[in-house]
Amino acid sequence: MRRCEVNFEEVVSLENLCEAWQEFIRGKRKKKDVQEFGFHLSDEIVSLHKELVSGTYRHGPYHEFRINDPKPRIIHKASVRDRLLHHALHRRLYPYFASRFIADSFSCQKNKGTHRALDRFRQKILSVSRNHSKTCWVLKCDIRKFFASVDQCMLVELLEGCIADRRLVLLLCEIIGSFSTKPGKGIPLGNLTSQLFANIYMDPFDHYVKQDLRFNHYIRYADDFVFLSTNQKELEFVLKKSHVFLSEVLALDMHPNKIFLKTIASGMDYLGWTHFSHYCVLRTKTKKRMMKRIVQNPTETALQSYLGMLGYGDGYKLGERLKNDHWICG
Repeated sequence: MRRCEVNFEEVVSLENLCEAWQEFIRGKRKKKDVQEFGFHLSDEIVSLHKELVSGTYRHGPYHEFRINDPKPRIIHKASVRDRLLHHALHRRLYPYFASRFIADSFSCQKNKGTHRALDRFRQKILSVSRNHSKTCWVLKCDIRKFFASVDQCMLVELLEGCIADRRLVLLLCEIIGSFSTKPGKGIPLGNLTSQLFANIYMDPFDHYVKQDLRFNHYIRYADDFVFLSTNQKELEFVLKKSHVFLSEVLALDMHPNKIFLKTIASGMDYLGWTHFSHYCVLRTKTKKRMMKRIVQNPTETALQSYLGMLGYGDGYKLGERLKNDHWICG
């Protein structure tokens, strides 16, 4: 596999920083910290550029806050100048790494996402079951505290194996080292670079499943992944092999309470929907969260967004209920 040809100078150039700013401010123009940075934009970008070129740049601290979406999470938000650099790095590095990722990896990638993953899952069910003529078993797994468990040394090794430019690797090391859950562990939820790092970190596992185990019916979305087969024993074998690889190679542990092995006919929860052989319905928790958000934000835009989401499964009756109860006129 060819190595990444992007170099340090491309990433830290004034041109790339300015273009990254235009991408960064989308949807953030009303944020106070973004407005303050933008008020002195030219000076801020030139200053950041000079620090990067001279090697004096140091990543700043994070602002910590909690969200419930749907479960409690701790988000770490970097300063505007640091996030601008994250965008500058991502826009240059993403195309190379995206070309390496398997087709069945769907999180945080252009032209992919949740809906594409759901479509692919339904396609896999049809393929494995041979149009519902055979029993389709599904093994669903989740990694315990994935972002907090990423081994920083392993992540750096993976980056060094792909990126030839040493200064660029050192800049990435500065970002990786700016945060830790404990010595040598963790990447922050909230960084754009963390989304890319997560896919880079899990990429060896994806290729192990596809190439070493030769298991084709596999889909991963972030740290949530599924295997499909007509053979229950085959999935039990894959589970053992996956556990060993994740533990010994990537220093990750599967969440013991989030491993499920069942037939699709009995229903499998995946990405907010409960899937059955011939249809899928919105999970009860997802439905309650959706209703709560519409009550909190009863706008036509929000309603149309959820109606669009319901179109991906058997959500007609729920959609009609939403329109009757919450329709916003004019």
